[in-house]
Amino acid sequence: MRLCIVGPSRFPISEPFAGGLEAHTHALVSALRSRGHDITLFAAAGSDPDLQVEFLEVPAFEMSAAARNDVGALPEQWMAEHHAYLSLMLDLAEHGHHRYDAVLNTSIHHLPVAMSRMLHVPLVTILHTPPVGWIESAIRVRGDLTRFIAVSNHTRNAWAPLVESTAILNGVDTRKWEQGPGGGAPIWFGRIVPEKGTALAIRAAKLAGMPLDLAGPVFDRAYFESEIEPHLDGSIRYLGHLDHVQLRRAVRNACAALVTPRWDEPYGLVAAEALAAGTPVAAFERGALPEILTEDCGRLAPPDDVDALASGLREAAGLDRGAARRRAEAFCSHDRMVDEYESLLLAAGSQTVAA
Repeated sequence: MRLCIVGPSRFPISEPFAGGLEAHTHALVSALRSRGHDITLFAAAGSDPDLQVEFLEVPAFEMSAAARNDVGALPEQWMAEHHAYLSLMLDLAEHGHHRYDAVLNTSIHHLPVAMSRMLHVPLVTILHTPPVGWIESAIRVRGDLTRFIAVSNHTRNAWAPLVESTAILNGVDTRKWEQGPGGGAPIWFGRIVPEKGTALAIRAAKLAGMPLDLAGPVFDRAYFESEIEPHLDGSIRYLGHLDHVQLRRAVRNACAALVTPRWDEPYGLVAAEALAAGTPVAAFERGALPEILTEDCGRLAPPDDVDALASGLREAAGLDRGAARRRAEAFCSHDRMVDEYESLLLAAGSQTVAA
C-alpha cells in the first residue's frame, strides 16, 4: 500500500522517545515499511532519518499586539501546530488521492479528523487518549471514509458513546526487549510528571523496604525538584533519560517494575515493555492495565493505594520471569499489532476503489 502517516508535531520521532506516542509511531512505521509498504511519515523536525520523514513545518508564529490583548487568545505554540496540520490536510485534500491509498493518523490533533471529509482517501485515526473535547468535536464533522482504532478495549469503551472503533492493543518488539536475569532494584520508568505518579512509586518502594531506580525525561521540573529530588539517595536513584538500549538493559536487570498512573491510562506501554524484559509488574488498577496484567505476571492495587502497591511490589518481585515474558509474547506482541493494523488498513484502502 501507499500510506501517508500523520505523526505528532511537538516531539521528534526518535530515541530517546519523549513518550509512548512517539515510540508507538516509530515502531509502527518501521514495521510497515519492512513489510514492503510505501510509507510517507509527516512528523516533527529531528525525527529519525531512517523513517524518511517529511517534516511537519511548524511555523514561527508571533501574535500582533492587538491579538495578544484578546482575553480569549490561544497560546502561540497551539496556533503554530494548528497551521502545520491545516497546511498538511489542505495538501492531502488536493493531492492525497494521487499519492496514497490511505492515511493513518497517529497524532492527537483534531484537524486531521475534522478535515477528513475533504479527503478522497480513507483516514484511519488512532484514539490514544480518553475522550477529549477537541477530538469529540472533530468526530462530529468527520468524513464518511473515516475509521478509528482504539489502543485498548478500555479506550474503545470510553469512546463508544460517540464513535465505533476497533481495539488493537499496542505491542512491543520482543526481539529488542529480551528477557533479562532480574535481581536488581525495582524500576519505574516513563515521563516524570504528576499524572504518572512518580512520587507514589517512591513511597511504595520505601514502604516495601526496597530500593528503586527511576528513569525518564523530566517534563515537570517543579514536580521533580519538590517531590522527587529530595528523596534521591543511595536507595532511590534517578538514572536519567536513557536511550532505548540503556533502558532495556535497566529493565531487564530489575526484579520488578512499578506502574503508577494517577489517571486512566489508555494502554500502559511501560507495563508491556517490562513484561517483554521478563520483569513482573506492580501497578495501580487503572485504564487498560487490567487487560495487560494477569496473576502470573503482575499485581494490581486499588488506585492511589500506596500500602497495597507496596505489598504488590514485594509479591511481584517473586513472580516467575518466564511467565512475564510469555505473557508479552502471547498478548503484547509487536507482530500481532502490526498484523491487525495491516489488515485494517488494507480493508480501508479498498474503500478508495469502491468510492
